[in-house]
Amino acid sequence: MVLCVSTWPNFVLIWNRTEVCCFILGLPLRVNSRVDFPQPLSNNPPMPRPDAVRRVKSYSAADGYVYQYYFFEGNRAQRDGRPGGEFTYVISADRRSTFPFKIFVRQSALDAWAKQNGRSLTSSEEYAVAKMRLFQAFDEGSVQAPPEGQQAREVVVDESNLEDLLGKLGI
Repeated sequence: MVLCVSTWPNFVLIWNRTEVCCFILGLPLRVNSRVDFPQPLSNNPPMPRPDAVRRVKSYSAADGYVYQYYFFEGNRAQRDGRPGGEFTYVISADRRSTFPFKIFVRQSALDAWAKQNGRSLTSSEEYAVAKMRLFQAFDEGSVQAPPEGQQAREVVVDESNLEDLLGKLGI
């Protein structure tokens, strides 16, 4: 059912509730609209969603290198069948190239600490432990780009170093 027909010199517009037809000089012109009012066609494609804004930080290591890094993501994961938290950072040692570096916080270490202290670590405290382990890896010089085609390197927080890392945080 046609709801409206408008004519101008050399231009006819016909629309109803579901589609719009437009004729210029007798030739059909496709109009991108599904409502009662025609939408102008855009010559600009929609922009892709931008990546999340990352706050790049610097760390001056004990060996004299200044590393730049930012937190990329945190996930629950398993290593050798053991659950834990996986924290991924993106690192740059030369300000030209970046590489991922992972810290795996074993759940068994967190559970042992919780049993000993009567409370579990919060997610913020677990993140802080992972970040302190990252700083320790910077100071040890063990943060290096993986060889081409290999997975990201990682260090582990377990029962042997959790208490020391929490001590640095005052927890």
